[in-house]
Amino acid sequence: MISIGGVIGTGLFVGTADSLMYGGPVGMLLGYIVMGSIVYCVMITLGEMVAFLPIPGGHIKLAERFVDPAFSFTMGWNYCYSWMITSPTEISAAALLINYWNQTVNNSVWVVMCLVVVLTINMLGAGAYGEAEFIFASIKVITITGLIILGIAIDLGANSNHDRIGFRYWKNPGPFVQYDGIEGAKGRFLGWCAVLMQAAFSFIGTEIVAIAAGEAKNPRRTLPKAIRRVYIRILLFYIGGTLVIGLLVPSNNPLLKLTSSTARSPFVIAIEAAGIKYLPSIVNACLLTSAWSASSSDLYTASRAIYGLAASRNAPKFFLKTTRNGLPYVAVLFCASFSLLAFMAVSTSAGSVFLWFSNMTAVAGLMTWFGISVTYLRFYKGMQVQGIDRKTLPYYTNLQPYAAWWGAVSTITICVFSGWYVFLKGNWSTVTFVTNYILLITWPILYIGALFYYGTKPVTAEDMDFTSDLAQILADSYEELPPKNKMEAFWQWLM
Repeated sequence: MISIGGVIGTGLFVGTADSLMYGGPVGMLLGYIVMGSIVYCVMITLGEMVAFLPIPGGHIKLAERFVDPAFSFTMGWNYCYSWMITSPTEISAAALLINYWNQTVNNSVWVVMCLVVVLTINMLGAGAYGEAEFIFASIKVITITGLIILGIAIDLGANSNHDRIGFRYWKNPGPFVQYDGIEGAKGRFLGWCAVLMQAAFSFIGTEIVAIAAGEAKNPRRTLPKAIRRVYIRILLFYIGGTLVIGLLVPSNNPLLKLTSSTARSPFVIAIEAAGIKYLPSIVNACLLTSAWSASSSDLYTASRAIYGLAASRNAPKFFLKTTRNGLPYVAVLFCASFSLLAFMAVSTSAGSVFLWFSNMTAVAGLMTWFGISVTYLRFYKGMQVQGIDRKTLPYYTNLQPYAAWWGAVSTITICVFSGWYVFLKGNWSTVTFVTNYILLITWPILYIGALFYYGTKPVTAEDMDFTSDLAQILADSYEELPPKNKMEAFWQWLM
């Protein structure tokens, strides 16, 4: 349930408001379809490597084997940065959601409340985190499934006016939005481009299913199943969710503007417009638990990432300090300190802060996918040079190496043009420029600096290590018992 719910967050529940406003229903849908194709390619790329070598550290340790230690160092810190920044993003989204009920209370109150919940869950240890995350993930899965079903019903006329909406909003105000008033195909194309970054933020974290393989039971058997079903989750939750939103909410609805004080989730807007009493508040509460869940998960992942960096001697040793129960409390508290950035929502609207941080998170996530794709291309080359038949691997596809090339080229291209709109006449924004491009500046600095500091060289295809840890991995693998009944068979298929 956690692996299913882990792909759902405020990017889908809240960020789609921005996507619909700038891209229109079809522009938003196409943006999520393109980003979904990138995510799928990254997942099958990562899945092939991790199913073969499910080692602790996932893609970061694989980069050390197949690219070079400096590249691994850069990917490790980028990954840690990504999750440390995502936590305040989710907290600012939580403040925005709470504003639906009460706009008279200062946002600092909601930020403190969310921080206390998130930090408490993480300081209680992995057991408490797992229990809480299972509950939150269950709520998210039930919520998004229910919202898609309800959305279809509302669209077909299950509303207070018994009005069948159909594809009305695809005709008026239209399938696309002319970005910044720019006419013609150019304006529509730019509107679609504006969707991509928010779509990327929505998908961030999908790769955790594969990255956690080093700690999973029987990963050589379970991971290929999880990878093969990624497309189902993409189609059901993201493509299905964005399609329903585009049917129910017109792109010119003023409540979609996240930088305004009246901003809210598109799902809540749709239910309110349908005239269904009490349900908007219930749904908003469920979305709030999604923000809490995502922030808690972000802090957990970030703290373990920096702990792993310290264990690999790529971060200070004091991050290795743990309690008697093994909780890396120094790492947790350090990463939690970045969540204080959510207090920016006090002086600026929570929606604006959410957009700034979501841009930073999206770029960091895209660079993670870029690193995974580059690592695979080296992995693929090493397999060819050393004469290893990929068909003998636990998981492989015939889409390679084209899928990895699509992942590498598309992610870096989207990052380079992520802040293109600030260069339009009269649209310059220093904050937007910095949040979109700071990582593109620091990534090469980290990599080049690590090259000089560690004095390493790229690993040649002939010297790549495909055998270390393999004997133990094979010894730990086992055949799973067949399902006893149809219910167990369905559950195994779903999970």
